[in-house]
Amino acid sequence: MPRFTVHIRDEWLAVPCRDTSCTIQWLGLEALKRYVKNKPDNGGIKSVKETRFIVRRCQGSGLLDADDTIEDVLDDNDFVELVIEGDTMSSEYIPCEPGVSHLTAAYKEPNEYICLDGNSLTATDLVDLGRGLYKIKLTPEAEKNVVQSRELLDTIVKENKVVYGITTGFGKFARTVIPVSKLKELQENLVRSHSAGLGNPLSPERTRMLLALRINVLAKGHSGISLETLHAMIQAFNSSCLSFVPEKGTVGASGDLAPLSHLALGLMGEGKMWSPKSGWADAKYVLEAHGLKPISLKPKEGLALINGTQMITSLGAEAVERAQAIANQADIIAALTLEVLKGTTKAFDSDIHALRPHPGQIEVAQRFRSLLDSDHHPSEIAESHRFCDRVQDAYTMRCCPQVHGIANDTIKFVQNIINTEINSATDNPMVFAERGETISGGNFHGEYPAKALDFLAIAVHELASISERRIERLCNPSLSELPAFLVNEGGLNSGFMIAHCTAASLVSENKVLCHPSSVDSLSTSAATEDHVSMGGWAARKALRVIEHVEQVLGIELLVACQGIEFLRPLRTTTPLEKVYDLVRSVVKPWIKDRFMSPDIEAVHRLILDQKVWNVAKPYIDKYETEYFPESRPVSPTAFSLEPPPSPRKRLRHE
Repeated sequence: MPRFTVHIRDEWLAVPCRDTSCTIQWLGLEALKRYVKNKPDNGGIKSVKETRFIVRRCQGSGLLDADDTIEDVLDDNDFVELVIEGDTMSSEYIPCEPGVSHLTAAYKEPNEYICLDGNSLTATDLVDLGRGLYKIKLTPEAEKNVVQSRELLDTIVKENKVVYGITTGFGKFARTVIPVSKLKELQENLVRSHSAGLGNPLSPERTRMLLALRINVLAKGHSGISLETLHAMIQAFNSSCLSFVPEKGTVGASGDLAPLSHLALGLMGEGKMWSPKSGWADAKYVLEAHGLKPISLKPKEGLALINGTQMITSLGAEAVERAQAIANQADIIAALTLEVLKGTTKAFDSDIHALRPHPGQIEVAQRFRSLLDSDHHPSEIAESHRFCDRVQDAYTMRCCPQVHGIANDTIKFVQNIINTEINSATDNPMVFAERGETISGGNFHGEYPAKALDFLAIAVHELASISERRIERLCNPSLSELPAFLVNEGGLNSGFMIAHCTAASLVSENKVLCHPSSVDSLSTSAATEDHVSMGGWAARKALRVIEHVEQVLGIELLVACQGIEFLRPLRTTTPLEKVYDLVRSVVKPWIKDRFMSPDIEAVHRLILDQKVWNVAKPYIDKYETEYFPESRPVSPTAFSLEPPPSPRKRLRHE
């Protein structure tokens, strides 16, 4: 029989429906009857039939017409919100913020899987899992390791051994022995009491990443989780049943206790959950609607679910992936600016950079050579000033390999740490089935990812800092030899005057955000946890810094393309003309003043989707294979002007 979950004020009500040809009005009245029946004062409702109300979907908040039939507008197990006239939207209802989640808009269940073994997941894989591109399954070897680990724990409990976190309390209560009859309650109490986070929930994408990463760490077989519980977590992930996880509350040691507790709480059927079908609702109803049961914790399983660095690391994985994407595109955008400002390519000569052979510096210089004027890609703009009397360019153009280069090298350093952390066991105590013992250690301490993400924010910020100075040069007529603020009829039109101010404000914000959080530590848990990493804030602010960098470089790209308009009919190199065409596909030239923000947002979206990189990359690759064939293997796609396919292997669902 079809059934619908209706939210009225502070309650969720399951309403069965034998005949789906009934109207939405009938469903609302039936839900009201059940609501009133459960209230001693009838919930303040004098007459159900005379009560006026509206009904809307929980997901998307779309209003439903009272006269529509249920079968026409709802699916079985749909979630709806009933709002009684005079009430405000229930405080228990948590709408998903517009624009936060791509999953919210249109979620298509994937039919491919990533197999997790706890050893081979990458930051790129994790971001793809967050985007809902894959489901999860365990490898047979991982399942075997999990079973062996659990068997050792069951033996410990059966033999009444005293082991931290299994038969004792936690932190300051580590010496308190818990009777066997209370071990399940011990684990449940741990999760409930540690679910003390605050703030907005992580977006569905970030919660998917958090859940996927915790599953991967548990799959290593050193946490003592049961295969039954781990499979239940995988089922929740594959159904996109995602717990309400507040973004604030972790100090990054002993792991990310608060956020991971909220993650576990939803899986226990408590607190709130989100799914593409239901939107936000009580966890038990979301699980039930997807045919899932709440997990029932066995000894140590609560601790296994909440002890680790997975929030820092999952947010860090997104940060390092986005940092790499914006660093790649920063080189292309800076090259376009150099063309508009009629800079020279001499500073990118390979012999100069061979004398200071930092890998990032050499790579950036090579990219500039591949994009700028050469026999390979001649530029009419470069030819127009070939015999000018200018000797050298400003640092913001001449020193791009040195400034962008260290950002690239830092990203690779951080990427290595994040990828190691993704596949690390960060629980405590660790379970060693082959040795037949558990050992307490400190792998939960988040100092590694915390320090790395502080480094990342500092390094990537510099891409925005130098970009803002290039924007200034483009807009300043005394430096660019172009119209002030790149607009005709200056005075009547202000052009890109305030776009530059926006870039400056973002760079200034980043200066504060780049203060490292990991230099701070506050003793917690009655001084048993007397040094912490503050890695949660390091990860969150790194993401904010990177977003600002993306936006500043988006403004530079917009401004540089406008500068090209004043150099026409001269053309730049083929790859940079392709970048210009890409921008003009979403933003028209600036003829006179108009609403500026949509243009900035449109170009920012090109950067987020890596379209600037995808347009230029084939030309960069071709240059490398023709001029430096010994430096990289020639792939079948090296000479193609289409982006190469992902080399990562996936299992397709049969």
